[in-house]
Amino acid sequence: MKRFLRYTLILLALLVAFVAISAWPNIGTLPDAAQTAKDARSPEWRNGKFENPLPMYTNVKGGVLQMLASAPGEEPDAPVPTVDSSAVYRTPPASGLRVTWFGHSSMLIEIDGTNIVVDPLWSERASPFSWLGPKRWYEPPVPIDHLPHIDAVIVSHDHYDHLDRASIQAFNALGVRFIVPLGVGSHLRGWGVPAERITELDWWQDATVGNLRIVSTPSRHASGRLSARSDVTLWTGYALIGDKHRVFYSGDTGFNDTFADVGTKYGPFDVSLIESGQYDAQWPDWHLGPEQAMKVHEEVRGKVLIPVHWGLIKLAHHAWTEPPERILAAAKCSHADVLVPKPGQAVEPTMHPVIPRWWPSQHVATAKEKPIVASTHGDPAQKFDVSTCP
Repeated sequence: MKRFLRYTLILLALLVAFVAISAWPNIGTLPDAAQTAKDARSPEWRNGKFENPLPMYTNVKGGVLQMLASAPGEEPDAPVPTVDSSAVYRTPPASGLRVTWFGHSSMLIEIDGTNIVVDPLWSERASPFSWLGPKRWYEPPVPIDHLPHIDAVIVSHDHYDHLDRASIQAFNALGVRFIVPLGVGSHLRGWGVPAERITELDWWQDATVGNLRIVSTPSRHASGRLSARSDVTLWTGYALIGDKHRVFYSGDTGFNDTFADVGTKYGPFDVSLIESGQYDAQWPDWHLGPEQAMKVHEEVRGKVLIPVHWGLIKLAHHAWTEPPERILAAAKCSHADVLVPKPGQAVEPTMHPVIPRWWPSQHVATAKEKPIVASTHGDPAQKFDVSTCP
């Protein structure tokens, strides 16, 4: 028995060592004491970490602990159609503004002569492990080396589905600049990105890349990468302000009362790229869901809405096609102009292209059946009014 226990402990130790070694490079490096002291000057820093002005409600038992399960329709049962736009990039956009959505929140924005990559995710999994975690449903539609010249990469926060080590290092090899929220620069420096090519922003701060002004806008979310110290890096959205065009990207966010201010200060936006998937009524303050995404689009004064944060990996319990279906239903009430491109399909939103429906028909829950409505103060009984239809 003693020998059996000894061998069992040795095997457990080896397993723990394997897990730690395989995850360690991807976890990243949290801010040191000097960086934390600087970040603590932020108005969003309270109680030793970044905090949202509005707390977030989470039903751990009813929501988070059930995320590992899967139901029919939550993932594709046939190949997802994608487009390789490599040839398109040989010519600049005729309108001056072109957006390519690669799935989830990974995008290329070509705006007034400046090319920006958003939350790049070219790895197979959104996870610290190469063998475990949410796996992408299709290969990257466009290889990184087929993209046009990239001026900067912007990152919204450090969750694995938005901050991918391998992708960051690939773009670092191209010598690009990185715009990130406070604290996230520590991860990049740990992965070999020179400090002089990293700009960290607090909410409402801005940076300039070429002729493009990039403004960090508030979001309601969280951060962390399998560390005991969560929320010591900030989360954000972005307003991209060019000479002729303006783009809003929500980042990951729950609904809050800052979007109207963004619209007043920086709108109207030619296109809004708003997270519309990976939501659950058990944690309604973490992600918008389709109907609240439409409300954000209205408040920031967006002209065309492209839903993002869906269509690549499974992170929540809803049909994988539910986000676009519910977005289009909400658009009928608000009379919004919505584009749902195929992954990898480059579109010029101001040209109002017609994009045929490309995702399969299947049962999806409606807004009435499974509403996603954020709480006003972390209390599920007190909710924002986001109704746009009678």
